Amino acid sequence: MTDTDAGAPETAETADQPGIRILAQFIRDLSFENPRAPEALRGGAAQPQIDLGVEMNARGREDGFFEVDLKLSAKASREDGPVFVVELLYGGVFQIAGVSAEDMEPVLLIECPRYLFPFARKIIADVTADGGYPPFMLDPIDFAGVYTARKAQADQQIGHA
Repeated sequence: MTDTDAGAPETAETADQPGIRILAQFIRDLSFENPRAPEALRGGAAQPQIDLGVEMNARGREDGFFEVDLKLSAKASREDGPVFVVELLYGGVFQIAGVSAEDMEPVLLIECPRYLFPFARKIIADVTADGGYPPFMLDPIDFAGVYTARKAQADQQIGHA
């Protein structure tokens, strides 16, 4: 017999440990444009130039949970114009516990998007494949780097104001 009880109730020490729980995930908005189909689908054309966009937003809710939105956009174009444009706004509702107020913003804008990204990536791959192209697989995103860069840009704009 051991001194520890696996079924012991939660103590103040374990209740203060950080935790992130996804309560819901959903597509808030999805757009796919294929303006030059079927001509753009013919083989032999040059590889398109891809422009990517990433945005993260978060807000608290009245019920104490948090909504996080991950917006991903990709525009493929060749010299003769756009090939396809896909925009996805993918959301999640999170329960976050044991995180201090000063650490909440990085958790919401770095960690929560990391949880959402694989699902959003699959949606974009599926919709581009359904549009007649090879599945467009987004490379993993460094959400900490995006957050840090946006924070530095915002701080710089405040400094110039």
